Amino acid sequence: MVRHKHSKQWLRDHADDEFVRRARQEGYRSRAAYKLREIDERHRVLRRDMIVVDLGASPGGWSQYARQKVGAGGRVVAQDILPMEPLPGVDFLLGDIRDPAVLDLLITSLSGASADLVISDMSPNISGDRVSDQARAGQLGELAVEVAATVLAPGGQLLLKVFQGEGTGELRRQMARRFDKLVTCKPRASRTKSREIYVFAKGFQAN
Repeated sequence: MVRHKHSKQWLRDHADDEFVRRARQEGYRSRAAYKLREIDERHRVLRRDMIVVDLGASPGGWSQYARQKVGAGGRVVAQDILPMEPLPGVDFLLGDIRDPAVLDLLITSLSGASADLVISDMSPNISGDRVSDQARAGQLGELAVEVAATVLAPGGQLLLKVFQGEGTGELRRQMARRFDKLVTCKPRASRTKSREIYVFAKGFQAN
């Protein structure tokens, strides 16, 4: 019964959400596009002609926005364990990025080039157990850092969703060892009750 009440409340909140309405009006696949948009407007994450890798991309809101920003001379390669409807100008890989074969396919899809930017809005399936959910979120963050270290060009960038809690400090230290500068962001489109923040890491150290 409690779960039913929470589900009904979520549906009401979702229907009343400003960014849900805007996404429908402006043709974005998810409200998450406005998180990336706000971070980009503040920190100039995306530029024309960039090569962008979008981890955990489905349903495609971040890939949509990235594709618009990089223009015809750029590329967006998206990956997710879940299917994603095709997006014009976006290459999509279906599979678990923890699988070495999927990572190899991602590298191959870059056609010998390195990425300028890796973006990751990955989240674990929420079980309701805060400790285990936090642990899985941390593992996804570490995974994104490792993938970025594999595909980024020297000086490249990583924009990563992080859930504040146990292990967050260690994840930031891992990022600081590989990047010159970290900037923390909490966009307005991120729900107030959510523990999510975004860390924008600049200046990838390839060695």
